[in-house]
Parts: sequence; structure tokens; C-alpha cells
Amino acid sequence: MILFKSLPIIFLGVFFIGCGSNSGSGKVDFSINTNATKGSISNDKTLNLSLENKKQHTIDSVVYTLEGKKIGAKADLKDFKLGKHFIEATVYFNGGKQVAKTAIEILNSDLPKIYTFKVIHEYPHDISSYTQGLEFYNDTLYESTGQFKESKLRQVDYKTGKVLKNIDLPNAFFGEGLTVLNNKIYQLTWRAGRGFVYDLSSFKKLKSFEYNKSKEGWGLCNDGKTIYKSDGTENIWLLDPETLNEESYIQVYTNKGKIIEINEMEWINGKIYANRYQKNGVAIINPKNGAVTGVIDFTPLKNKVTQHAELDVLNGIAYNPRTKTIFVTGKHWDKLFEVEIVEKE
Repeated sequence: MILFKSLPIIFLGVFFIGCGSNSGSGKVDFSINTNATKGSISNDKTLNLSLENKKQHTIDSVVYTLEGKKIGAKADLKDFKLGKHFIEATVYFNGGKQVAKTAIEILNSDLPKIYTFKVIHEYPHDISSYTQGLEFYNDTLYESTGQFKESKLRQVDYKTGKVLKNIDLPNAFFGEGLTVLNNKIYQLTWRAGRGFVYDLSSFKKLKSFEYNKSKEGWGLCNDGKTIYKSDGTENIWLLDPETLNEESYIQVYTNKGKIIEINEMEWINGKIYANRYQKNGVAIINPKNGAVTGVIDFTPLKNKVTQHAELDVLNGIAYNPRTKTIFVTGKHWDKLFEVEIVEKE
């Protein structure tokens, strides 16, 4: 078995949240005790809750909720999303009530599987492209590039690297991720708090949209109904494709803690494949609960491209449904790699 502590060489950094009991507004005479170790508990464990009654009130009843869902004093965590959550205990006594709160961090129970790759084909890629988003639609590659005064939206013949269609973003915008859904292209910008929607065939800009909860735009993908958006944190937001409101989110977690700086993303066979900023790996994420189920180590690929002063990190992952293969590239890479993913022995 491969130990998780070996993963930082690939891309995973672990961050811990200190969790402890805290009360709501006003004075609260109760606090919640849990069996979470230093505030963290695995999702294969049973969460045990008890109430500390500081003033020995005669309690009529207690209602526990986890993120608004009613739970018992013993709760199965397997159906909850990973990450930091709040437990509330509504305590009824003496004809009134008080609400006590505490935070816990739900971790994944399983270690991520480790994968490597085999290169199937190499294709030319524009070395000037600071790749931020990559996605196939009808066997054609769409690409979003970054940098102020250099950001673009492109349609590319992936076999030749020829740019079939191109528009430049205004100089004030730093292009980020993109996704294609319902004959529309959705493109993010970095810190402007704004994204754009284009007609797929003409590249005519149809509208812009504001980020209503997250502060930044990093990566996009979709499952055919919902758009998923990363913002540089551990959060992946779920967007309605019509309103583009960030309606809910998952937190990306392993068995050790949260994974931040989730960047360019791709939806592949029911999972989210995501680059992590400044790292050479791709995380395979369960979109239902945020669990990192696998990690692909792409470290050797950077040595296969032309080495030059502006060469930057791996970024850009796309799945071609027609070939049923994955394509990856990087910022200022002169090659696009078609790869087969292989579980590491």
C-alpha cells in the first residue's frame, strides 16, 4: 500500500482546521461534546454526540442537526459531504430553548489511489498559450488562455495545433477556465469577479455574469446539467447554467485534510479531474462528497516539451468522448499529450 505521506511530491498539500465548541448569539448554558479527534472524524466512523449541561438544567428534549439535517446522538457520516461543517444542538428546557454549536471536519476514510500514465500521441500546441481552460466538443478542442493583455478564447484543431477561431479578451481581464454546455461556451476571468457566455458557433458574446459567492474564477467543467466552478480554495461550486448562481459547493478533501488551489477541471465518467495550481498532478474527485479518490502523477511530462524561459506548469486537462482518451498540456507548452491512465503498482 502506498502511504499518503508520499503524495506531496505529486501535488497534494494538507491543511488542518482547528475545531471547537462555540455558542450562538447570547449566553448559552450548554456545549456539545463529540468523538472527533482534534475536531476531525473520518466519514466511515459513527459521530457520537453528547451535551454538557453546565448549570444542570432540567432538559425536556434536544434536537441535533448537521448542516441543517436532523441527526441523532449517534450519526452515520457516509452520506454527508466532506469538509468543515457545523453541528447545532437545540436544547428545550424550562419553557424556552438555547442553541449550542460546534464545528467538525469530516475526512475521507480511504487513501487516494495513485495513477501514472502512458503517452499515446503527441500533438503540436501553441507555445505562446498560457493555458487556463481546455475542453473538447464534437472532436474539436476549445481553449482559454490567461495573462493580462494576452487572454484569449480559441477553437483549435488539436491534431495540427491550428487555431480555427480566436477572440481576444479586453486587456483588463485575465482569462481562466472554460466549459461548453448547450451550445454555449462559459469562460471565467480571474479576479474581476466576472465570467462570459459565448455562442459556440460564432463566438459572439451573449452575456456576462457576476460571481455571487466566490471571489475568484479558476476552473470550469460540467456534467451535462450542472456547471462546476473552482475558485482557488478547496471549494468547488455548483452553478445553475441559466442563472449562473453559485447554489452550493463541495469541499475537496482526502483522508488527511483539505486540498486547496483546485484549478482547471474536467468531467470524466462521473468524476471531476482537477489540476492543482503549481503542481504536476491531477486529482480525481467524487463530485457527490468532495473526496479525492485518486491522484495522477504527470511529473515526467514537463521534460518532454521544449525547455524555454517562459515554460510554466502543467495546466489543462480535456476528455475527448470520441476517442475516449484524456489530453493534457501546460502553460507555454509546445505539445498536447494524449494519454492513457494506468494505476500504479
